[in-house]
Amino acid sequence: SAECTGRAGRGFGGIETRLGSLLDRLPALQDACRNFMRDAEEIACSRRMNSLTLNRHTEILEILEIPQLMDTCVRNGYYEEALELAAYVRRLERKHSSIPVIQVGPTLPLPHSCHTASMSEVSLLPQSIVEEVRQSTQLMLNQLIQQLRTNIQLPSCLRVIGYLRRMDVFTEAELRIKFLQARDAWLRSIQTSIPDDDPYFHITKTIEACRVHLFDIITQYRAIFSDEEPLLPSEGQTLNEGAIFHGWVLQKVSEFLQTLEQDLQHGVGSRLDSLLGQCMYFGLSFSRVGADFRGHLAPLFQHVAADAFKKAVEETVEKFREEMNSYTLISAPAVFGGSAGVPVPASQPGTLQPPMVLLDFPPLACFLNGLLVAFNDLRLCCPIALAQDVTTCLEDALGEVR
Repeated sequence: SAECTGRAGRGFGGIETRLGSLLDRLPALQDACRNFMRDAEEIACSRRMNSLTLNRHTEILEILEIPQLMDTCVRNGYYEEALELAAYVRRLERKHSSIPVIQVGPTLPLPHSCHTASMSEVSLLPQSIVEEVRQSTQLMLNQLIQQLRTNIQLPSCLRVIGYLRRMDVFTEAELRIKFLQARDAWLRSIQTSIPDDDPYFHITKTIEACRVHLFDIITQYRAIFSDEEPLLPSEGQTLNEGAIFHGWVLQKVSEFLQTLEQDLQHGVGSRLDSLLGQCMYFGLSFSRVGADFRGHLAPLFQHVAADAFKKAVEETVEKFREEMNSYTLISAPAVFGGSAGVPVPASQPGTLQPPMVLLDFPPLACFLNGLLVAFNDLRLCCPIALAQDVTTCLEDALGEVR
């Protein structure tokens, strides 16, 4: 009927309208479904990562605690364990360099947010495992070198140098230089602590310190480093590491000779012979390590002995002049009564006695006594090379009192 046809038409029209509305909403629904699928995949991936993280929690925690463990080992002196941790971190760095928490921060690009952040915010970013381990490694290096600046014995030296070699931060030549620099700093601290008020005390203590400690350093060096290569490099080769040690020994000997010369110039009194004996023993002990410097001692002591003799003779001549200014031959017999009643002591065979007639001339007798005192002081340390200088000085003195 017409009514049924109208209702059917109206029904189809409504269906067409709703179908058009549905078609308009389908693209948005499609996009929403895609977003839902993507979010669901991300959630599932995150869930899998969380599950994996939970299952590997112990291993991950151990890796994250490596910097703290490394710092603890270094500060407590467990260098063997610290070196093993450092080697493990280097393997991690090579194998997982793309992971920011492992790789060094400056080598990775910063996120865009870090570029817009202030410097204070960037400085608060957590450091990577590799960077923190490197800082602990630097601390360990400083501690090991500092140990070489103390009174360390040979076994400890061997252990410290072994650690430094395993760290692989120095070449062989650099390692030798670092060792000698550190031991030299310790030796200098000992020498600096010696009081220098008394020149004789200062030089004797310096001799003792150098003879004992410098010999120990040389022994330690030769036990740690090998110098079997020739001293002179062949053509086309650089200077070998052995020359470093020999140059350092020569420098220390030169510094000792300078100290000895300075203290001798300040004056050591009448103990020149004792000091010469100690220096000769020092040089003899160093002959066992190829650093015999006794030949350099003779000119120093010769110069001091000559100056002391010359000074004593000059003082004697000056005193003779002063006495001659107030001396008269008329008052001599009245004052001294001549030499007739003076008993002559019996001289032993092989000894020389001044003539007793000199007692009639006190200035001349005092002059002779002064010369004898000068010769007695010279007798304690009298190199044969002084013969000409002593003769010339004595002739000049006798010429002035003639």
